[in-house]
Amino acid sequence: MSAAGLERPQVVVHAQQSLNYTVFDCKWVPRSARLLCLGSAPRGTGVLQLYELRGGRLLLLSEIEKAKPIKCATFGAASLQQRHLATGDFAGSLSIWNLEAPEIPVYSVKGHKEIINSIDGVGGLGIGEGAPEIVTGSRDGTVKVWDPRQKETPVANMEPAQGESKRDCWTVAFGNAYNQEERVVCAGYDNGDIKLFDLRTMSLRWETNIKNGVCSVEFDRKDVNMNKLVATSLEGKFHVFDMRTQHPTKGFASVSEKAHKSTIWQVRHLPQNRDVFMTSGGAGSLHLWKYEYPAQRSKKDSEGAEMGVAGSVSLLQNVTLSTQPISSLDWSPDKKGLCVCGAFDQTVRVLIVTKLNKV
Repeated sequence: MSAAGLERPQVVVHAQQSLNYTVFDCKWVPRSARLLCLGSAPRGTGVLQLYELRGGRLLLLSEIEKAKPIKCATFGAASLQQRHLATGDFAGSLSIWNLEAPEIPVYSVKGHKEIINSIDGVGGLGIGEGAPEIVTGSRDGTVKVWDPRQKETPVANMEPAQGESKRDCWTVAFGNAYNQEERVVCAGYDNGDIKLFDLRTMSLRWETNIKNGVCSVEFDRKDVNMNKLVATSLEGKFHVFDMRTQHPTKGFASVSEKAHKSTIWQVRHLPQNRDVFMTSGGAGSLHLWKYEYPAQRSKKDSEGAEMGVAGSVSLLQNVTLSTQPISSLDWSPDKKGLCVCGAFDQTVRVLIVTKLNKV
């Protein structure tokens, strides 16, 4: 092995657990050695399982059955003291659960007419900024922002204009939440549209199209001035947009990379280093990337308007874990290099990524 090879991060399977249901999402419980898996049972009900990592084993602590399959979840909307979990299900319901007493949701609303594909929260970042807001994206074509302090109605509703055809929204993410006023929501759709909604002005700030269904979008951090956004697509490509400089007509500069031979289901940035991110693929593989900034992040065009300059991405490591798509991925917010992924082979795997302090 070359000296360079010795320095590269390695992706090691630390623990794995077979499940008797289809897992759609998995999440670390903040400030704990516990993780959640959620999905759909064979008989069409929802499953929520809580595991604890003990040594190299996953110990099942509790299992709860719900009426409808659960598609997505986030801890992002609740404070670390509460650690409440928000979920979106196949019936279009948004629910918030106290995991200590998970029988009845602490908040629930029939948010959408169809399945909630994606959910994100911004208030629980532990930095004191941002309302406890939750964004949901649905097959019904709408993106809605909820404040659990207001019962029935969303605080924002981004839907197709009259006469516009509705597109299946596959992914949503918060960003730019660097103070109490500023916030954006990015949404990706099945036709390749990416839309950036400014929640302060309640307007569409930017849109583009990456020509293929957008499976996952994520800002490198939610709680800072917009810096970078990664969008992954149905045919194995991802795009990194530099969100620091928006040109009046060209929008944001970007670099794209053809990574997997199949769909890139997810992108997740390393919480402790926002220039490192992992993508998960339809062929059961994970790719670990690093973004390199250009010498100058902006330049002036011929008219004197500022435009961004995209950097480059380099592959740090890749590994194939499964013959089935890895559909969910979550880094531990507390332990650098610890992550969990769920795949359609009905297995959840806890991974350790080594040498991340060297990249």
